[in-house]
Amino acid sequence: MAYWYRRVFLLAIPLILSNLTQPLLSTVDTILSGHLPGPAALGGVAVGGIFFNSVFWTFGFLRMSTTGLVAQAYGAQDHEELRLHFARALLSAVAIGVVILAVRGPLISLAITMLGASSEVAQNACIYCNTRIWSAPAALANYVILGSLLGRQRPRTALAVQAVINVVNVAVALWLVIRLHWGVAGIATATMTADYAGLLLGLAIVWQSKIFSSSVAAGRIQWANLTHGPSLRRLFALNRDILLRTLSLVAAYGWFTRAGARAGDLTLAANAVLLNLHGIASYALDGFANATEALVGEAIGARRLADYRAVLRASTVAAGVVAGLISLAYLAFGSQLIQIFTNQETIRLLAARYLPWAIAMPLIAVWGYQLDGIFIGATGARELRDSMLISFLGYLALAVVLERWFGNSGLWCAFSLFMVLRAITLTLRLPSIEKGFAAPVKCTIQQAG
Repeated sequence: MAYWYRRVFLLAIPLILSNLTQPLLSTVDTILSGHLPGPAALGGVAVGGIFFNSVFWTFGFLRMSTTGLVAQAYGAQDHEELRLHFARALLSAVAIGVVILAVRGPLISLAITMLGASSEVAQNACIYCNTRIWSAPAALANYVILGSLLGRQRPRTALAVQAVINVVNVAVALWLVIRLHWGVAGIATATMTADYAGLLLGLAIVWQSKIFSSSVAAGRIQWANLTHGPSLRRLFALNRDILLRTLSLVAAYGWFTRAGARAGDLTLAANAVLLNLHGIASYALDGFANATEALVGEAIGARRLADYRAVLRASTVAAGVVAGLISLAYLAFGSQLIQIFTNQETIRLLAARYLPWAIAMPLIAVWGYQLDGIFIGATGARELRDSMLISFLGYLALAVVLERWFGNSGLWCAFSLFMVLRAITLTLRLPSIEKGFAAPVKCTIQQAG
C-alpha cells in the first residue's frame, strides 16, 4: 500500500502546485481590483470572473475527457490512439473558441444582465469581459494541453506551464494597472496575455514530447483516423454528458453569485473574497482528484482491478488529510487572508462574518472532488451528469428556502449541502466502475496496427 501512497503523492504534489497557480489568475485580479477605489471595481471583476468561469467551465469537458481518454490509452500503451484523442480535442477547442468570439457581444450582455449587478458594477464587468474574451481560443486549448499532460502523468510539466502563465499574468497586470493606470481593462489584458503565453509554451512542449515526435509516430495523423466515426461518436457522447454536468455546476455558482448581488455590492464583494478562498482550496484538493484521474485511467486501460482499488484507497485518504489541514490553515489565518484580498474595511468585516463557511468547505467538498476524479478517469460521464443534475436541483430548493430564512448564511449553507449531495449521489454509483473490468477487452492496439 505504501507504493500507492508514494505514487499518489508523486503525482499529486506537483499537480497541487500546478492547480494552485490557476486560481492566481483570478486571485491577482481580485487583489488588484480590491485596491482600486470603491467596491464597484472589485464587484465588476468578480462578476467578470464568474462569467469566464461559467463560459470556460462549460467547456471543461475538453480537459476532463482528454485526461480520461489519454490516461486509458496511456495505460494500454496505445500511442496512436493517444495522439488522435489529443488532436480531436485540440481542434474542438479552437473551433469552440472561435464561436465564442463570434457571439461575444450578446453573450456578455446577457450574462451581466442575468447576474443582476448594479449599474456601476455592470460597467466595470463589461470592460473586463470585452477585453478578456479574446483569450477564449487560447484558454480552451490550454485545457486540452493540461488534460493531455495529466493523462500522460506529466505533472511537473503541467506545473511549469501554469507557472509561466501566472508569472506573465502578474508581471503584465502590475505594469498595466500600477504603472499605466489601466484599471479594470489592464487586469483583463494581463490575463488574456498570460493565456496566449501558456498556449505557445504548451504546444511547444507537447509536440516535442517522445510520443508526438518519435519516428514511430512519424507524427502524421491521417484524416481518416481523426474522423473515425465510432471514435467521434464516443467522444461526442462523453463530451455531451460532461457538458451537461458542467452546466449544472456553472448554474449553481451563477445562482450563488446572483443571490449575493441581490443582497448588495458589499455582500457580492465579500462573497467574492470567500469564493477565492474556496477556489484556492478546491484547486489544491483537485491535485489529488487529478492524480486519481490519471491513475484510475491507467488501471482501467491496463485492466488491473487491484491497482484501481489501491488508487482509490490511497488517494482518498491523502485528500481527506490535506482537506483537514487546509481547513485548519483557514481557521488560523483566515482573517489575515481576507486582508490580503481587499483593503476596504467594510468588505473585510462582512467577509469575516461568513468566514466559518469557507473554513468548513474543504472538508465538506473534498469527497465530491475525489469521486469526480474517479469517474473522469473511468470516463463515466453519464454518472457524472446524472449526479450533478440531481445535486443541482436539490441545491436550488435548499437555496430558495434557506436564503429566505437566514440570508447570506442560508445561501452558504445551501452551497455546502450541494457539495454533500454531489458526494452522496456519486458514491451510490461507484460500484458500476468495477463492473466494467469484467467486460470484454477491446483490441484497440491490434486495430491501431
